[in-house]
Amino acid sequence: MSDAPAADTPSEPEPEHESERAPAAVIVLTEEALKPVDVDRIASLHAGDEEPETYRVLVPADTKRNLLSTFLNHLSLFEMREALDALKPVDREGAHADARTALAQSLREFERRGLTVTGEVTADDPMPVLVEEVARLNAREVVIVTEPHAVEDTFHTDWASKAREVLGLPVLHIYAGDWRLG
Repeated sequence: MSDAPAADTPSEPEPEHESERAPAAVIVLTEEALKPVDVDRIASLHAGDEEPETYRVLVPADTKRNLLSTFLNHLSLFEMREALDALKPVDREGAHADARTALAQSLREFERRGLTVTGEVTADDPMPVLVEEVARLNAREVVIVTEPHAVEDTFHTDWASKAREVLGLPVLHIYAGDWRLG
């Protein structure tokens, strides 16, 4: 055996300047416009980080909602009027308009806090776009913001449960306008 120093092995070159590193990406999937309390909570998760985060907001256009599940969710929360409204057919154009409005309001809330944010409206099932965006942005975590969904949350068919199964990175599920975790 030789005591000679080992030859240098090639490695990834380090960026010469801190500005060359890509900022950490956090993807936020929400079913409605984020409220100030939601954005404050999300931003507070990264308040002490050395690198500034960029945020990518995804809002699905819910044009194919599960009527039975939605009906039962509202009933479980004693929301009788909403339960009956859930049985009406979905207005596809209205769903897309609602999603665009929710996205615009959410982006404004991030921008008001001086945070870097982009976003898009996705199809009904946001999982394919979520997986693509995680890979594209090399995201470090996902935050999912929803209303409580008794059926999906109980049987782990909610977005957060699905995302945890396929992404392999931290997924935080919070309830909109509330400090409770989903």
